[in-house]
Amino acid sequence: MRKASADSVEAAEGSFDSRSPGELAYVEVASNELTRDINRDVVLKRIRSLQPISRVDLARDSGLQPSTVSSIVEQLLSERWIRESAMVKTARGRRPTLLSLNEDIVFLVADVRPSQAVVAVVDLNGRFLERQVMPLSRDPEQGVKSIAGLMQRLRALHEQQTFQGIGISLPGRVDPLTNQLVFAPNLSWPAYDIRKELHDALGLDVQLENAGNACLLSELWFGRVNGIRNAVLVTISEGIGAAILADGHLISGERGMAGEFGHITVDPSGPECGCGSRGCWEVFASWRAALRYYVEREPGAGRTTFVELVSKAIDGEESAISALKQQAHAIGQGLHLLNAIFSPDVILLAGDFTAFFDMYREIIEADCRLGAMDGVGPRLLSIGDGESARLRGAAAVVLQRHSGYYRASRAPLSNASRLASS
Repeated sequence: MRKASADSVEAAEGSFDSRSPGELAYVEVASNELTRDINRDVVLKRIRSLQPISRVDLARDSGLQPSTVSSIVEQLLSERWIRESAMVKTARGRRPTLLSLNEDIVFLVADVRPSQAVVAVVDLNGRFLERQVMPLSRDPEQGVKSIAGLMQRLRALHEQQTFQGIGISLPGRVDPLTNQLVFAPNLSWPAYDIRKELHDALGLDVQLENAGNACLLSELWFGRVNGIRNAVLVTISEGIGAAILADGHLISGERGMAGEFGHITVDPSGPECGCGSRGCWEVFASWRAALRYYVEREPGAGRTTFVELVSKAIDGEESAISALKQQAHAIGQGLHLLNAIFSPDVILLAGDFTAFFDMYREIIEADCRLGAMDGVGPRLLSIGDGESARLRGAAAVVLQRHSGYYRASRAPLSNASRLASS
C-alpha cells in the first residue's frame, strides 16, 4: 500500500499537503461538520506543537487555506482554547500576532486502578499542575465519592484556572455512545454511573475512556506517533488492555469492546481469569502471572509485590529472573498474535511491566517477530509505566471530544475514502 503524506483536509477540494513526508492523510466522505472537525483538530495540534506561531505560518505548515485557518483560529479564540501573544517584528509589512494554547484552561483527570486512583490537574500542554495518589475502595459508590472529594480539593487549590472538564481512565471498556463502563473484570464497577456522580459533585462535563485508548490518545495528541497510521498499544499491569489505531482511526468496536486481547483464551486448561474464562492471555502475561510464577518457584517467599520482584531480579535472584523471563515469553507470544492480525507499524507498550522491559527486550522482540510475514515485524516502543500517559490521555479525551478529533478518529472506516501518494 502506498502512503499519503499529510493530516490536513480541505472541505472544498479534498486536497492534502504533500510537504510532510511520512505523515498520512485521508479524506472523509462525510458531512461538512466532520470535515470542519478534522481541520479544527489539525489547527489545534499544529498550534500545540509549534507554538507560538502566526496565522500565516500556521496556514503554510498545515496546508489549509488561509481563510480556513483564519475562521478556525477565530473560533478557537472565542472559545478560549488559544490566546494571542505579542506581535513579532518583521522586516516589512504588518506585524503578525502569535498564537499559543491557553495555559489557563485545565482538566481534572483520574487514572483508576483496582486498588488506587491517581488524580491530577493537567493543562492543555499536558503539564501536571498537581498530582495525588489515593487508596480506593472496591465499593463503587464510596470509590467515586472519594475521587470527587479529592478533585474538589485540587480544584480549590487552582481556583485561578478555568476547569474545562473531567477525564477518567479506567481498566475496562467504555461504551462510546452512552459514556458508561460496560466491562471491567478487574474493577467491579460497570453497573455504577460514574459519570453522573462526578458531574453532580463538580458540575463539569465528564468523559470516560478505557486505559489503553487513553494511552493511545495521549500519544496521538502529546506523544510520538505523528505520521503513524497503524499501531497497537498494549498496557500490561495487573491485567492486559489494548488499543488499536487502524488507518488513522481509533477502533472502538461495538459498545467500545474492541481491544480486549487480554481475555482471548490461549490455553483452555490454564488458570481461571477474572473474566470467568480459563487460560486468557492475561493470566500468563500480567504481573499477577509473574508473581504466580515466582511463588511456584519459591513457595515460602511470602507476599511479594511486582516492584519487589523486579528488584530481586536486578539483584540476581534466580527465581525472580526466571519468573520474569516466563512472563516476557508470554508477552512476546501474545504480541506475535497481534502482529499477525494487524501488522502494525509499531506496538507501543505501557504499564508496570515496562520497569523491566529493557532487561528482557530481546526475549519479547524475538517471540513477537517469530515467523513475521515480512521477516521484520513491528517496532516495539516502551512508553513507560503508563500512569502519565493515562492521565494525559484522560485530558485528551475531554479536549478532543470538544475539538472534534474524537468524532473524526472514530468515523466508520466504511465512510472514508483514502488518498495515497508514493
